[in-house]
Amino acid sequence: MKLYFVSLGCDKNLVDSEKMLALLVQHNIEVTDLAEEAEIIIVNTCGFIQDAKEESIETILMMAELKKRGRCRTLIVSGCLAQRYTDEILKEIPEVDAIVGTTAYDQIVTAVEQSLSGNKTVLMNDKDYLPKNLTERLPAVSGYVSYLKIAEGCSKHCTYCIIPSLRGNYRSVPMEELLREAELLAASGTKELIIIAQETTVYGVDLYGGKKLPELLTKLCLIKGIKWIRLMYCYPEEITEELLHTMKREPKICHYLDLPVQHCNDDILRHMGRKTNRKDLMDKIAMIRQILPDAALRTTLISGFPGELEQQHEECVDFVKEVRFDRLGVFPYSPEEGTPAAEYTDQVDEEVKRQWADEIMLAEQDVIFQQNERMIGKIIWVMADGYLPEEGVYTGRTYRDAPDIDGCIFFESPSEIISGDFLPVRITDARGYDLIGEIWCEEE
Repeated sequence: MKLYFVSLGCDKNLVDSEKMLALLVQHNIEVTDLAEEAEIIIVNTCGFIQDAKEESIETILMMAELKKRGRCRTLIVSGCLAQRYTDEILKEIPEVDAIVGTTAYDQIVTAVEQSLSGNKTVLMNDKDYLPKNLTERLPAVSGYVSYLKIAEGCSKHCTYCIIPSLRGNYRSVPMEELLREAELLAASGTKELIIIAQETTVYGVDLYGGKKLPELLTKLCLIKGIKWIRLMYCYPEEITEELLHTMKREPKICHYLDLPVQHCNDDILRHMGRKTNRKDLMDKIAMIRQILPDAALRTTLISGFPGELEQQHEECVDFVKEVRFDRLGVFPYSPEEGTPAAEYTDQVDEEVKRQWADEIMLAEQDVIFQQNERMIGKIIWVMADGYLPEEGVYTGRTYRDAPDIDGCIFFESPSEIISGDFLPVRITDARGYDLIGEIWCEEE
């Protein structure tokens, strides 16, 4: 039977999708890129913010219409939206045959079998259940870059975030299982391994009684074939000197840190339920730059959190200018049903939230453009990511750029380059968020 699979949302959801795909392929199900020819359709949904929910719902409805007039025999919905709105989905979209919760993705084969038998199926586990770790993965994207999800859930309980309600408290995946999974990824061609979780920096606290991310990274660096290891979702208050010195010691670990600080004003941070303040943030960033002077720092911010005043927003703009993050994203606050912040009475006007987000990005734009200008003349290793035949140029990323969210570098090559190849490139120009370069040969 043929399967059409849609994976929506974050990279953590993508890992779940790849594990489900591997399970299904092992049961003689063939994956197709054409939804019209599939007998099985699965939509792995996101339910984090309003835009993501709307995309998930629209996708489910589109697949439901396809089922009505096509050869699809079963439509299955999994992931965060399925976990959050199980009853509503089954009631409002009768074409859906099965629901698979966020901690039940290891039962996807059962969901397919039961729904094909004509039974409406709902598979849910306790939110704090750790699904049986499935080390086999079927890459849904290019195999030379893979995500390694080292934990499920989150125990921070920020007032704006629904994740603990959807995915439970923080549960680390045992280290030996992660190492086996990484070995399999490397054997299948992975060259860049991106470490992810709702929060990576507290890995191991629940299992081993202490932060074990440095130990895990050290062991991952021993795996042959892995060239780059990149860290995402590092809460600044949890970053230790041990972690930074591990990054400095191990050449495979990119000097890149994703720090979701969300804001800098102490009152806003407190209302968000964050466990830090502006002084601590500044001290931690200073420590990072002292130990890793070439570190690329990425962050995300929320504009227009309930109760935020113009003065507090301006403080955030000044913070961006002062810290000079290398990469930055801003999200207008989205009130999520079931979170404390959604019940706050001092909500900020939608237009104001978006205006403030634009002002923060404008401040960051000047920073990035200046930093890119300073890159001109430097020689830096680049991972090739693709080819643009219309322009006759290749695209790639430096250690300073995570896939899909950061910038890229464009360069020409007299010979063919395969995506995933590493090569030295000399930066010749900077155009906005992107760089222009040429392959560098030592004899030059």
